This record gives sequence, structure tokens and C-alpha cells, in this order.
Amino acid sequence: MSAPPSQAWVVRYGVTRLLGEFVIRGPHIPVSRGTQVIVRSDRGTEWGEVLCAASESTREWLGIDKETGRILRLPTLDDERHKDRVAQLEVEEFNSCKQLIGEMSLQMQLVDTEHVFGGERIVFYYVSEQRIDFRELVKVLAKRHQSRIEMRQIGIRDEARLLADYGDCGKPVCCNTHLKEMPPVSMKMAKLQKATLDPSKISGRCGRLKCCLRYEYDTYEEHRKELPPIGATVVTKLGQGRVVAQELLAKKLMVAYEGQRTVLTDQKEIITVVGKKGLPAAVEREIEEEEAEEFMQSESSRPPRQQRPPRNPSENRNQPDR
Repeated sequence: MSAPPSQAWVVRYGVTRLLGEFVIRGPHIPVSRGTQVIVRSDRGTEWGEVLCAASESTREWLGIDKETGRILRLPTLDDERHKDRVAQLEVEEFNSCKQLIGEMSLQMQLVDTEHVFGGERIVFYYVSEQRIDFRELVKVLAKRHQSRIEMRQIGIRDEARLLADYGDCGKPVCCNTHLKEMPPVSMKMAKLQKATLDPSKISGRCGRLKCCLRYEYDTYEEHRKELPPIGATVVTKLGQGRVVAQELLAKKLMVAYEGQRTVLTDQKEIITVVGKKGLPAAVEREIEEEEAEEFMQSESSRPPRQQRPPRNPSENRNQPDR
């Protein structure tokens, strides 16, 4: 992997917030974090935002071995006005495509439209539970808008990445800010962190388990392995007892002693572990399957997601994260 050029920057661009390494060739362009720039990517001329200087570590994180494109210039007043026109075009193109989908009775739900800044192509994002033959739709759209048409099928989480704004925490949703990939999240992660299993509280805007449940999972799992499992027999200065619960972040155990006494005990107070046998693996799997099934049943009773309303032409989707 070759080293990045000295004037190489990581830039975020496009409605799906793509990341790439863009270089400056020719006259120096003064850029820094947060600078809005006009770039040339493999999709055409695009509006982007500089995140940081490129380095070997950013290349490794992005999984690339060469630059994505070039930084052409800083935006001008004409570029600002053109950006507003593009936003208005996206509204018209969205409504046009949605109407055609209804007329052709295609089993697909249009989610969003992206008109590349330079006009080289128009990308329509949709969700569908089955394979769609949209060749006729593409022909009509290409003739109507005189541009290259790209139909891109996305998943439920990608839909949230396009449409969602803020999460329950009050901050912009992770999938639309810093996450490059959306990792798988399981009920086991929620259970280990003792999160509520109420679907309305642990589900994100996409209707799936929140991505943030994975952030601290590795730490919880590491602490879990260090502590005696639930059901194990331990000896402390208070006597012999059985572990009935774990407080993973505090590295403490709830120990039930003879006489039905239950005491919160620090890991350092454990003298020895007489028996490390916890719940059988089969029993743990059965509990997890029951909880997952209960979650899915609750999830299926939730009302359907709302479609994206027409976009405000003045909306700036490249504003810095708050």
C-alpha cells in the first residue's frame, strides 16, 4: 500500500455520506476540517466536506490503497445557488419516480433520490422484499430527465441512514454520522448489559436493535469472563455462597449465603471459587431464543415506518455534526 500524497484529505460526500481520500493537484487549496469542497469522484462532480488529513491509518480504516478522486475547488456563490437548484430537482425527480412506480404497479418503496451535484447521474434508493424488474422504469426516467439513472436497493438500516435525524439520546443517529459500517447487534448484547428488553426502548429509527448496544459489549464480555459465572459457588470472608447475579462494570457479584443472605461482593473479596459451573449452555440458548422471539413479536405489532416527506430545497445535508 503506497503512502498518501502530502495534499490528501479524507472527504465525506453524497447523500449516503460516503468516505474517500481526495487529493489536491495543482495550485494549493486552503482546506481544513469542516471545509466544504467541490470534488471529482467516480460518480462525477460532487459536494463534499473535509474531515481530516489522509494518512496510512486512515487508508487502513477506509480499506483503500489509492485515492478516490480529486478536490477541485472551494464552493463559489454559483455553486451555492446550483446546490439549491439540485435540491429542488431531487424533489421533482422523487415525485416523478414515485408516480411511475405506482403506474407500473412495481412492488417497491421509493426512499430517497440523489441528484449528483454535477448532473452526471441520478440515483434512486428503494426498499423491496423481492427482486424488481425496473428496466422499463429506468428507460422512462432516463428519457424524462436526460441523465444516467441508477436504481439502488437498500436495506432497512440503510433506509434509516438516509432518512433518520436524531436518536433517543438527543444526538444525530450514529448510522448517519460516524459509522462506516453498521455492525450486527443481537439480543445477547442487550441482555448482557442488562438493558431493558422493551422493543420501543432498545430499537433504533430503523426498527432494529440500536447500534450503540455494541459499543460497550466487548468491555462487558471481558468483565464477564473475569468473574465467576452465575450459579458458581464461591468462598469469601463471610463464608460460602452461590453467585446469583453479576454487576459487570463494577466487577462485583451478588452472592447468596446460607440463611438467605444476599450480599453485594467485590471481586477482590473472593477468596476462592469452589465450583465454576454456571447455567448449562443449552438453558442459556433457550432463554435467548425465547427473548428474541418475544422481541420479534412485539416488533411486528409496531406501526409501519413513515416515508420521507419532500425535501426542503434549502436543507443542507453536509452540515458538520453537532
